[in-house]
Amino acid sequence: MSATRRRFLSTATVLAGATLLPDSQPVQAKPLVKSFPIACNSYTWQTFYARQGKTWMADPDASLAEFAQSGITAYEPAVNSATDVTKLLPFLTKHKLAMHSLYVNSTLHEAHEAQKSIDSVLEIADAARPAGTSIFVTNPSPIKWGTNDDKTDANLIEQARNLDRLGAELRKRGITLAYHTHAPEHRQAAREFHHMLLATDPKNVSLCLDAHWVYRGSGDSQVALFDVVKLYGKRVVEVHIRQSKNGIWQETFGEGDINYKRLATELKANNIRPNLVLEQCLEKESPDTMNVVDAHKQDLAKVKTLFAGLIG
Repeated sequence: MSATRRRFLSTATVLAGATLLPDSQPVQAKPLVKSFPIACNSYTWQTFYARQGKTWMADPDASLAEFAQSGITAYEPAVNSATDVTKLLPFLTKHKLAMHSLYVNSTLHEAHEAQKSIDSVLEIADAARPAGTSIFVTNPSPIKWGTNDDKTDANLIEQARNLDRLGAELRKRGITLAYHTHAPEHRQAAREFHHMLLATDPKNVSLCLDAHWVYRGSGDSQVALFDVVKLYGKRVVEVHIRQSKNGIWQETFGEGDINYKRLATELKANNIRPNLVLEQCLEKESPDTMNVVDAHKQDLAKVKTLFAGLIG
């Protein structure tokens, strides 16, 4: 997994202003009882732009204008700093794009790095208040991107402690922390993934289910994916949606390796109404038949049909 996966900046924010709460009156994160409109995250657009030899967000106004042309009305950016959020607030306002969720980087397995990450994320939370953002997604960094280096048990214990601390602090700001994974967390009997959920308080740490990374990280296993849904479904507040065929990410969402119809059915049956975020991104072997706007128009239509009843 390239380090650019979550380090690429595509920040932003949204039109609606949220009532600011005095620091003396912290609140718990609002329960996700209402459905959100379908969103799309920044990494998807980064990969399509890269295929065209362009850079996503090199011109924020032009990039988000094209995003809005797809018909998607909510954007999940990858945010590196509070300054990033502040600079991009006007662009999402201009293009009428909501930011119900955002993705933040974090390094939590080493004590000396963890506090820096927590402080940075809380600064981002304060900057995002005018957007009314209610979900922060984070995938704590591995030992080293692109390697098979695994964290020690001591690293996992430290990381879980800091993940819980971060979630508790975000709750005071009315934000839900959603733990996200890529492939590394599912190695070694998925010990990192399971420990992050078993060693944290569900009130502080929810789950962003990236269905395809669970599938791929578990050796292309739907059994593993649906076991995760069975074990931790009640903690799912967001789902990242990506499809592959024969293990290769496709240009558009549709039928393929993962049974998303079953996933939608199980979410509905258990009254789980997560934030649905498109992440139908490209890799080297992906098909190349259409432009980014047309691809996302098609994705939006298919996801609306498949997940009907879970969408605001």
